[in-house]
Amino acid sequence: MSGAFTAVDVIRTKRDGGVLSDDQIDWVMDAYTRGRVADEQMSALAMAILLRGMTGPEIARWTAAMIASGERLDLSAVDRPTVDKHSTGGVGDKITLPLTPLVAACGAAVPQLSGRGLGHTGGTLDKLESIPGWRATLTNDEFIGQLRDVGAAICAAGAGLAPADRKLYALRDVTGTVEAIPLIASSIMSKKIAEGTGALVLDVKVGSGAFMKSVEQARELAHTMVELGGAHGVRTVALLTDMSTPLGLAIGNGIEVAESLEVLDGGGPTDVLELTLALAREMLDAAGLEDMDPQVALRDGRAMDVWRAMIRAQGGDPDAALPTAPEIETVRAESDGYVEAIDAYAMGVAAWRLGAGRARKEDPVSAPAGVLLRKRPGDSVRAGEVLYELRAEQAERIPPAMAEAAGAVRISSTPPVDRPLVIERIG
Repeated sequence: MSGAFTAVDVIRTKRDGGVLSDDQIDWVMDAYTRGRVADEQMSALAMAILLRGMTGPEIARWTAAMIASGERLDLSAVDRPTVDKHSTGGVGDKITLPLTPLVAACGAAVPQLSGRGLGHTGGTLDKLESIPGWRATLTNDEFIGQLRDVGAAICAAGAGLAPADRKLYALRDVTGTVEAIPLIASSIMSKKIAEGTGALVLDVKVGSGAFMKSVEQARELAHTMVELGGAHGVRTVALLTDMSTPLGLAIGNGIEVAESLEVLDGGGPTDVLELTLALAREMLDAAGLEDMDPQVALRDGRAMDVWRAMIRAQGGDPDAALPTAPEIETVRAESDGYVEAIDAYAMGVAAWRLGAGRARKEDPVSAPAGVLLRKRPGDSVRAGEVLYELRAEQAERIPPAMAEAAGAVRISSTPPVDRPLVIERIG
């Protein structure tokens, strides 16, 4: 098949609104992974896909070709049902941190391959690296051994899993094609299917702080991913959840770890607890453990025990103090009233300006930097009360963050209408 196609022919087919054949997809993915299709050619194809779309069978074959570009982990040595969770990314979204040990404490094994933050959305690995000694990289044997011994592992995906996706993801980021739903769905699902999990729960974010701004977009993405999971034998369900306001009070790295520990200790913000429990119940149901009550595992300390074992297994010290920021600026309310809304996107960009995020993949991130909200939508507020704190390691980072966050908190004279956190279930 090596001489059967050229990259230009494949690009023209999609540019003109045609349907790519299985052989075309297999060829272009293999050739791109091997370096025989140039980045500029794959960029043109990605843009054609963004503009022309893909059919269901095309997306399924594209995903299968990305999985076939590398290895597929075999988790059959793990003697518990395996189930994973993936979030499409949001502001203050630290749910993976309490959720992974909680589901493991209820009898499942959670093979959580996570990523790093880019732009205004935070990365799970960046958050965990706030813990002294913790390491993100595990070999396949270490990963499987930790799933057997602890029941939970949060780590970086190995270089052998869907290498075509790694190349294509970097390309999409710099060519304005990140938003293409077929490419988002295949990127997420190729990695999750390749990691070998038996079941998967998707948290598809909707709103200003999410990549999907409308429920219609999010629903299309969720349906596409649920169908892809089913086609590859992975039981998959999705929740559409609200990301118009940040999750919890903490937006950053170390401060999100601290908030996650509050949840594991039986406290924490109500929205973080609500979403953690909702996703835990979906994961346990998908794993065939629907009789387990995750709330009990939080109350009796089992989830915290698994957290400590998981952190220790990856070289971290669960008792070490988290880093603190030397520079703190408080922003106060100018009038009495109620917090009507907090713009998730603006607060995410402010945290990025403070050093909590990165503009390029190679940029370092600051562990103590971020935004700490002191009020949530629906809270009453008096003039002069603190609305939020900006935290940074360098004082010069505060003014640009203040400019980004200005106007992000809206105060009105009447309490806002409650918005549901879980909008819809698909699957």
